[in-house]
Amino acid sequence: MKWMKEQKRHENLTYLALWGMLFAVPVLSLYIRSVNNPTFDFEWKEVFMIWKQFGIFLVIFLIHNFLLAPLLVYKQRRALYFSIVAVIIGAFIAYQCTTRPPERRDFHHEPPPFEKMEKPHGQRPPMPREFKEHQRHRPPMIVGQHDIVALIILVLMLGMNIGIKLYFKSRHDTKQLLALEKENLEQQLEYLRYQINPHFFMNTLNNIHALVDIDPEKAKETILELSKMMRFVLYEGDKKKVPMGREFEFIRHYITLMQLRYTDKVDVQVDLPAEVPDCQLPPLMLVTFIENAFKHGISYQHDSFIHIKADIKDATLHFECKNSKADNPNKEKGGVGLANVKQRLNLLYGENYTLNIQDEPDTYNVELQIPLT
Repeated sequence: MKWMKEQKRHENLTYLALWGMLFAVPVLSLYIRSVNNPTFDFEWKEVFMIWKQFGIFLVIFLIHNFLLAPLLVYKQRRALYFSIVAVIIGAFIAYQCTTRPPERRDFHHEPPPFEKMEKPHGQRPPMPREFKEHQRHRPPMIVGQHDIVALIILVLMLGMNIGIKLYFKSRHDTKQLLALEKENLEQQLEYLRYQINPHFFMNTLNNIHALVDIDPEKAKETILELSKMMRFVLYEGDKKKVPMGREFEFIRHYITLMQLRYTDKVDVQVDLPAEVPDCQLPPLMLVTFIENAFKHGISYQHDSFIHIKADIKDATLHFECKNSKADNPNKEKGGVGLANVKQRLNLLYGENYTLNIQDEPDTYNVELQIPLT
C-alpha cells in the first residue's frame, strides 16, 4: 500500500508539472514578445483566451486520467474504454465545429465596394456573374484545419496519459516482483537454516554416542565442546550472516570435538587466520564441508588426513578442505548438508562465487571462493 501511494503521488506530480509548464507557455511567449517588441502590449485577455482553450483539454484529461485510463491500465476493460473514448472524441469534434469562430469573407465571395466602381482602362474586367454566384454559394467546410490539429493534440494527450500510467504501473510491478523474490529468498534461506541445525546435531550426537562406550572421559569433554557449539547455533545460527571470527571459532570447536573421537592416525591440519577483517559469512556454511570430510574421509584401517585452510585475498575468502577417502565410505542416505550449502550459495551469491569439487579415487577436495562484504 505504501508503494502504491508513493507511485500515485509521483504520477500526479508529473501531471502537475506538465500542465503547469503548458499553462505557463503563453504567458512566457507574450512576455518575451513584449520585451523584444516595444510596440507590442502584454494583455492578459489574450492569455485568458488561450487558457480557455487549454481548459477544455484539461477537463477531458482529468476525466480520462481518473475515470477512463484505469479501465484500460488496471482493469483491462478495453471494449468499455475505447467505446467511451470514441464518444468523447466525437463530442469534442462536435464542440469544435459548433464553436468555431466565423470565417472572414473571402475576397472572391463578395467584392469590396471599390471593385464595383468603374475600372480604369486596361484593368482586368470583373468576373462573370455566374462565376461569382458559384463562389458565393460554396458549401461551408465541416472540419477545418484547426479542428484536425485540435483532434491530433487530444489523441496525443490521451496517449501520453496512458503511457505515463503504464510506466508507473510497470515500476510498481517491478518493485512488487522484487519484494516477492526477496521474501521468497528469505523463506528459502530460513528453511535451509532449519535443515542445517538438526542435521548437524544428529551427526554430532552420533559421535558422542560412539565415545560413551569407547572413552567416557572424552565423551564428557565432547559434551562440553558441544555446549559451546550449541550456544553459537542458538544465538547466531538463525541470523543471515555472522562475523567471520565467530564462524572460525565455531569451526575450531567442531574440529576439537571431532578429534576427541579419533586416534593419531588421522592427520588433521587446520590453518585459519588468527586475525580476520570485519566481514560476515553465512553461519554454519563452511563447517558443512568439514563435517562431510570427517563423515566420509576417515578410515580405521589406514592413515587418513583432513587438511583445512582458509585465506583472505583481495576481499575474497579462499577456503579449501581436502581429505582422504575411506575404503568403505559412509553410505548413509540423505546428503542434506552438501546439497543444502550449494543451494544457499546460489541464493546468496548468485554467480559471484566459485565452488570447485574434485572427487578423486583416493581424495576429495573442496575449493570455495566467496566475496566478502
